[in-house]
This record gives sequence, structure tokens and C-alpha cells, in this order.
Amino acid sequence: MGTSQSSKGAPSNVPMVPSWVAPTAPIAELGRFGPARRNIGNFMGDGESSSLRKGVGQYIKKGYGGSKIATSRMAGTVQKASTFFDALNSSTQNGQAIDPLLLSGKSADEIMDAIVEVVAPIDGTQDTEASRESVKSALCELLEQFPDADLANLNDYQKLFALEKFVSDDVFRRIYLDIGKTIQSKAPNIAIGLSRLKEIKDYVKETVAESFRNNTQKGMPIASSKIREMVNITIQETFDVFEEYAE
Repeated sequence: MGTSQSSKGAPSNVPMVPSWVAPTAPIAELGRFGPARRNIGNFMGDGESSSLRKGVGQYIKKGYGGSKIATSRMAGTVQKASTFFDALNSSTQNGQAIDPLLLSGKSADEIMDAIVEVVAPIDGTQDTEASRESVKSALCELLEQFPDADLANLNDYQKLFALEKFVSDDVFRRIYLDIGKTIQSKAPNIAIGLSRLKEIKDYVKETVAESFRNNTQKGMPIASSKIREMVNITIQETFDVFEEYAE
């Protein structure tokens, strides 16, 4: 996962959208996301971070009517996050976790594919396709950070690391699905577009990460039954932060 780097543009066959964003983004109702599109479009053009923060804030406030409603829109991410944690936890006995015996002798890629299928089985929707990519991205980041990690036997810290990466990536992909046309079209060239798209992703992921870590440091048990609540709180707090910059 990652972005291409180029200092003087890119060949004509290089896609504007790198592999780590969501698939083809639908065009949302103009009036609903218009302010967010306008400000993020400004950021894509001039790189002003204030436009980025304001655009994401307006995405929450005006696009969804506030952080509470926006959080409810992420119910699918919350559910998949819980399933993801279960799939990483060989001791879970709820029918969602993968039997470790089935993973014995499998390669990291094979285990990764199995986890993706458990968390987000193909159903033809863009949300699910985006979540499948979020699972892959989270596990790739995990293996980059911990090259010797065994996906079939992760420790608690590694599980939470992967969970945080999944949630942050899925939040970004939700935003991209809603206002992706602006993200793609307003940059002066492909190279700058890729760079600023990564800035948007980093801003979203860093904000999610701060909230996630604050919640896991409050002594909340690392238990499957608590994951859904913790992720929902994390997303709500993230959207609260975004909304503060709406005006």
C-alpha cells in the first residue's frame, strides 16, 4: 500500500487515484456535500491545510448534520471492526473467529485473504469493497511495523494496532466514497493530486489514531464484547474534532 512519488508529474497512464483509496466513488448530492467539496477542492488546488480541515469539518456538519449522525452512518465500520478483532483473536468463541487449525501452515497472504473474507464477504456494494481494502491495508501496515508477526497468533498490542489501522482507513474511504470526484479533479496535476490525497488520508488517520489510543488507554478491556463500543466512541470523538473546524 502507498502512494507514487513524482516531482515533475507522472506518465499519462498513471491513475489519479492510488490503490489505497476506495473504488469508483459515487457522486453525492451537490447540496449535501457542496461546502465540503468546495473547501477540499481548494485544498487540492492550493495545499492550504485550513481548507482541508474546514472541508472535512463541513463534510461532517453539513454533509451529515453533525458528528452524531455521521457516526451512525459508520455502523458498518463498527460492526466490521468487531468482526475483524474476532478474526484476529483465536480464543474468540462466537462463530466469527477463524479456527487456528485452518490457518496452520498457511502463508501470510493466505491468512490475510481468509481474514478479509470473514470480515467483509463480497456482496457487490462499494462499502464492502472499501472495507475489504481497509482490512488488507491494516494487515499490510501491521506486517510492515512487525515483520515477524504471526497473523494467526498476534499479541494484544498487535491486534489493537491492526484494529486502529482498519478503523482509520475505513473512515478515510467513507469520506472518499462521498466526495471523491472533487478529490480527483481539483489538483493541478497527478503528482500534486497524489501528494495532497495522501495528506487528507494522513489527517484523517492521525485524528482517528489519537482518539483510538486515548480510549484504549482508559483501561477499557481488550475483549470482543467491548470492541464495538470502543470503536463507536472513537469514531464519534474523531468526528467531533473534525466538526470543530467546520466554520
